[in-house]
Amino acid sequence: MPTARLSRRSFLARTALASSAAVAAPFVRGAHAAGKLSLGYWDHWVPGANNAMAKLCREWADKEKVDLTLDHITSQGEKLRLTIVAEGQAKTGHDILSMATWYPGDQAENLVPMDDIVKDLIAEQGQPSKVVEYLGKSKGHWIGVPATAGSQSKPPCARIDLFKQHVGWDPREMYPAGADPKGDDKWTWDEFLRAAQACHKAGYPFGMPMGTTADSVDWVGAVFNSYGAQMVDEEGKITVNSDATKQVLEWFKKLVPVLPPDVFAWDDAGNNKWLVAGKGALIMNPPSAWAVAKRDAPQVAEQLWTFANPKGPKGRYTTFLPFYYCTWNFSKNQAAAKSLIRHLSRRESVEQLVVASSGYDIPPFAKQHDFKTWLEEGPPKGTLYHYPPRGDQITSVAGAPASPSIANQIYTQGLMTKLVGRCTQGGETIDKAITWATRELEGFMRT
Repeated sequence: MPTARLSRRSFLARTALASSAAVAAPFVRGAHAAGKLSLGYWDHWVPGANNAMAKLCREWADKEKVDLTLDHITSQGEKLRLTIVAEGQAKTGHDILSMATWYPGDQAENLVPMDDIVKDLIAEQGQPSKVVEYLGKSKGHWIGVPATAGSQSKPPCARIDLFKQHVGWDPREMYPAGADPKGDDKWTWDEFLRAAQACHKAGYPFGMPMGTTADSVDWVGAVFNSYGAQMVDEEGKITVNSDATKQVLEWFKKLVPVLPPDVFAWDDAGNNKWLVAGKGALIMNPPSAWAVAKRDAPQVAEQLWTFANPKGPKGRYTTFLPFYYCTWNFSKNQAAAKSLIRHLSRRESVEQLVVASSGYDIPPFAKQHDFKTWLEEGPPKGTLYHYPPRGDQITSVAGAPASPSIANQIYTQGLMTKLVGRCTQGGETIDKAITWATRELEGFMRT
């Protein structure tokens, strides 16, 4: 067959033109045109929820002719965090990784900006909450796309029967399914304390972890925030030595004695097991405990009701922990990665994830909180309606409003729970414990 010859100048010109077109062109479908793509996502607590994520990803891959690899990575034993750190250091790994809370900020220099996708999602689905933006942006740029899978709140989940019998009111009447709260002004942290004391006396203590893992730090952080007890303010000033901190520590000195004696050693599964086993009247957790109870202890599940956090002097603060879809800037297939992230962020995809997680997953965008799942899930029907933050609830994360680099250390070191522990378990005075916390914060500032 005859062959055509190219001069060196023609070859270079054509090569440059092709390279320019490859950079400028968007991702387009073709027979394996996008090559290979790998996604690592959080291994869900709710049975069956991983299947919905895999199904959505496979549908996209089949349509786009992409060779897709999926890995679900557990957060137990910090496996997900260790994977993120290892890949960031090695500059190789998954094209997309699910990253929660502080992890995107830790890896900001290694991540692809996602301003284009987030801008489109805000236009379509409304603004995310301030805490989602606080954790998802670095130097003015979105470094991850707020994700539904894994994003969660940690409000109270209480036993209806035990509350009626020992506390004296029915959570369903204060927080009715499909309606606004009624009379929830009395649901304060002081009322929480009274309820905890009553249930402890009856032999059903609240299952409130007090260690340094996420479930402990999250609920304790919400209490601190609702009292206005900040460790460090927005300007970077250490503010732990305040009347608000002393007030909240006095509150914990009354609460801790009526909790199970081993709560300072609980991991994130401890409170779930406590509730499912029928030992306690209340925990603060996403609906994973309820979902497991529905499967393993239906007599417990049918008595569970989820509702808003108590109100403190500074408002009704509730923990919200968002996940993000993040792409490494060393990924070989960034265009396909963004295409898959857009697919997972569509309203139709989001609703499938919410349904499959039995309402555990909370969409981060305002217009995605109208799905019927939270109203229809049961038993009892409507048990999850008040799980997504609504009304006067202020979403927050422990350690805020300090800069994320400092707040991250406050959170991961469990500074607040350790502070409580020193006052309630270590025999220290509140002033001495606050002095210790101040020194710890000064150390965080130096690192």
